[in-house]
Amino acid sequence: MTTSEREPKKARPSSQQASTEERVSASKAMRSAIEQLSELLGRAPESVSSLKPTDQGWEADVEVVELERVPETTSVMASYQVVLDPAGKLLAYERGRRYTRAQIDRTDGR
Repeated sequence: MTTSEREPKKARPSSQQASTEERVSASKAMRSAIEQLSELLGRAPESVSSLKPTDQGWEADVEVVELERVPETTSVMASYQVVLDPAGKLLAYERGRRYTRAQIDRTDGR
């Protein structure tokens, strides 16, 4: 018997296991979304309003000041939908809604 025949064969992880192992943590994904979007837009994002894991990686909503105004409550904000791969690399982004900083979401239809 050769040495290679005596060594146990290692099981290869399934593609699902491999992608789980390669997935960055939520906090790293959030920082990655902020850094990469900032580089592309030339503006520093204000916050990440949502972050969720997906089968393809991560999806985040990132809030960005589009136009600064005085008073600050009248500044124009935009919400960007960001798609990251499991390793945290930006795959796509799209600007969603625009709103003034003082605007609040209303769910009662007013």
